[in-house]
Amino acid sequence: MSGTQPIKIAILAMGGEGGGVLADWIVDMGEANGYVAQTTSVPGVAQRTGATIYYVELYPEAQAEADGGRPVLALMPLPGDVDVVLASELMEAGRAVQRGLVTADRTTLIASTHRVYSIAEKSALGDGRVDSAELLAHAEKAAKRFVRFDMAQAAAASGSVISAVLFGALAGAGVLPFSRAQFEATIERGGVGVKPSLRAFGAAFARTQGAGEDEKPLPAPAAAPQPRHPAVRALVERVQREFAPALHPVLFEGVRRLIDYQDLDYAGLYLDRMATIAALPADEAHRLQLETARHLALWMSYEDTARVAALKTRASRFDRVRGEAGVEEGQLLAINEYMHPRLQEICETLPGGVGRWLLNAGAPRRLVERLTRKGRVIRTSSLHGYLLLRMVAAARRWRRSTTRYAEENGRIEQWLERIRSTAINHPELAAELAQCQRLVKGYSDTHARGLRNYDTLMAAFQRAGARMAPATLRELRDAALADEQGTRLRELLVRHALT
Repeated sequence: MSGTQPIKIAILAMGGEGGGVLADWIVDMGEANGYVAQTTSVPGVAQRTGATIYYVELYPEAQAEADGGRPVLALMPLPGDVDVVLASELMEAGRAVQRGLVTADRTTLIASTHRVYSIAEKSALGDGRVDSAELLAHAEKAAKRFVRFDMAQAAAASGSVISAVLFGALAGAGVLPFSRAQFEATIERGGVGVKPSLRAFGAAFARTQGAGEDEKPLPAPAAAPQPRHPAVRALVERVQREFAPALHPVLFEGVRRLIDYQDLDYAGLYLDRMATIAALPADEAHRLQLETARHLALWMSYEDTARVAALKTRASRFDRVRGEAGVEEGQLLAINEYMHPRLQEICETLPGGVGRWLLNAGAPRRLVERLTRKGRVIRTSSLHGYLLLRMVAAARRWRRSTTRYAEENGRIEQWLERIRSTAINHPELAAELAQCQRLVKGYSDTHARGLRNYDTLMAAFQRAGARMAPATLRELRDAALADEQGTRLRELLVRHALT
């Protein structure tokens, strides 16, 4: 037997990104050019908690004949024994490093630098995103060679899919014993989407041979908006006239968000509230004012059923889903929403008197609970489903008369008063207090759990008052964000004698 080893290639890709096509291209290219090839796949978990791992091994036919038989190729990659790893997204590159598939003595890692956030990242109460810079640093350290750039953007620019870009980057890296012509001939043999795939392949090949690192242009300074509507323009001018320039970008976005959420008067209320915060003592960075402006806009645009329905029926959402699904002209797209509103949420959407009546009624309440017990699937892409959700979205016109608005408004005013009274002598503590709004987010059970943690934290703050150090409040808040059940928060409260 010879000491020749197969070429070992692992591909980590999410569903719909063409990982199987990429593996098939590599196998076809190998078999067409004198190699014995084998591919296997290990399916990942649904809902973006994992990706499918495709594994390819290539072994020279001539060497197999010299050995006197067919080679026995492996069915899955082993840590420390992979030559090339291709990852369709940055987190998948991180997973490959974590699994030990990427090693500094032999592995070429080719990965896209864009992110598709996992369910765990998106559902975290706080900012659950993994730091992309850390992922890049770990991958750079782990790999013998690291080729990376935003391949999703390159695919979109070429009108193709990311698998073609990865194939081009693989060719450009020069780690396989095949020429560019042999790579391109493989795509042509596939016979499907040949022109856009070759475009994406060529762009990735040139990018890989030219540099390899993702270069990002410096962001342009934010300019003040120039609205045509006179009432909106008046709000913009008020921001420019009454607030420090450092606050303008956040306040402009807050005004835009709250006009979209409710109306012009609601955006005016936002600026009225911020005027009382802007008058408080401020450091050079205006940290207290910036944190309050950001979190006040988020809290005032809390997610109720009307807001959720409005977001689900926007034209921009349909366009985004079409783009993500790769829907071509002439193809049909169906979007199904699973709706399971609780009785409390339904009552909070109705005008205050009607909502309170339904919540306390006997037979009507039981009827609504029975009808909503199992939830239902609504096809937003159908006329019936779309109109149904638009009717729910229209409930925003009486939002200010609902019990939910009264409750949220009361909490907001109490929060602002705590910030104002604390900031007079302890501005750093007030800035930490402003960020406690991060606990109150989402809707349904997520909102209920976050609100429970928020109330627990505010009760502890009320007991401690100005004696609480900013670092202690930050530690308590981070504990509440890390554990939505509140266990870690309660443990810390006991440790700090704040129960």
